[in-house]
Amino acid sequence: MKNYYKLAYNLALKYKGKIQIIPKVPIKDLQDFAIWYTPGVAELSKRVSLNKDLSFELTWRWNTIAVVSDGTRVLGLGNIGPEAALPVMEGKALLFKYLGGVDAIPICVKCEAVNDFINFVKMIEPSFGGINLEDIKSPNCFYILEKLRKELHIPVWHDDQQGTATVVLAGLINSLKIVGKRISDIKVVFFGLGAANIAIINVLKNVGLDLSRCIAIDSKGVLHRERKDINELKIKNPYKYKVLLETNEENVKDIKDAFKSADVLIAASRPGPGVIKKNWIKLMSKDAIVFTLANPVPEIWPWEAKEAGARIVATGRSDLPNQVNNSLAFPSIFRGALDVRSKSITDEMLIAAAQELAKYVEEKGLQEDYIIPKMTDWEVYPRVAATVAQKACELGVSRIKTTWKEEYKRAYEIIENCRKILQLLMQNKIIV
Repeated sequence: MKNYYKLAYNLALKYKGKIQIIPKVPIKDLQDFAIWYTPGVAELSKRVSLNKDLSFELTWRWNTIAVVSDGTRVLGLGNIGPEAALPVMEGKALLFKYLGGVDAIPICVKCEAVNDFINFVKMIEPSFGGINLEDIKSPNCFYILEKLRKELHIPVWHDDQQGTATVVLAGLINSLKIVGKRISDIKVVFFGLGAANIAIINVLKNVGLDLSRCIAIDSKGVLHRERKDINELKIKNPYKYKVLLETNEENVKDIKDAFKSADVLIAASRPGPGVIKKNWIKLMSKDAIVFTLANPVPEIWPWEAKEAGARIVATGRSDLPNQVNNSLAFPSIFRGALDVRSKSITDEMLIAAAQELAKYVEEKGLQEDYIIPKMTDWEVYPRVAATVAQKACELGVSRIKTTWKEEYKRAYEIIENCRKILQLLMQNKIIV
């Protein structure tokens, strides 16, 4: 791990960033500027002034999103500020391009007030085809996403919420197939109640999870109806308060009791090891499914969880099996949404994406150590893009129509071209 830190720092000094903007139109002589800029560009502006949707056809807007953060909750580093968040947003933009063919512009905002952040994003809407919110502290992130999804006419996505929920759902769909259980019958323990798990709870509820049987645990313990801070939660974090009302029908108060007979653990809390105890895993039901998503170290090591009785274990690490990696979701979901000029990314669209991710693995060969695709399974990205685009058309949120087959071909070509361009740049030693 230390080597990766050192390499990242030294290479950042060398390359001075991970992305750049280069021309995509031919420039043979000065006359070309009369087309690409003045006077020719005036014709484009006149047409867009009469029909704003033409901005998606005549400019980069059709394929460009903003990755926006205030730096208040960056990776596992916390509130380190917008400047320190920029390397992460830039890395996100690199993944968007390489995995989804999406042009992403990192924008880190010095913005303390939530409404100022919302207004900023609303002001930049005309320049982009979508917004990816990133690394914003809870509960601000819930309110920001909720507000912007209502008020903008382009897709708004918070990856810490929706991206994590998509990949977790995909992994859970396949895990339940292996152990022979149905989502409507299981008991889930949600350990940690930040952006990720609250979003996961909402998505799993939409696919049939009975929340009344499930139990949620935050940094102060089990959520139950006799908590001393219940009134404070109601005011300061209504999203967590809603979880409290919907879960734990039996009003369990002790963490050990919460784990008893649980079929699934989804932990998205703080880095371990030792945050989740082996003795707690032992209390879970037979064929337990354990997702421990904290980085860089999961709440409990996979081998410890298996020693305690877990059958399937997933983490957030790339060097362990079953990596729950948001990069499996956001590049292809935006690819599909952008290609049909979608006005939003709905929960139905992300559920469809999760189902396609799960289907891909089942076709390749579902195993206990292979429940979700790997980032190297690049063929899955155009498939998810096609599924998302088709779902957007079905829901009536797209500006243009397509079929699964048409979008698959389009997405495949766009993503493949991005990979080819990078290979050419490296072969010609422009990038070394």
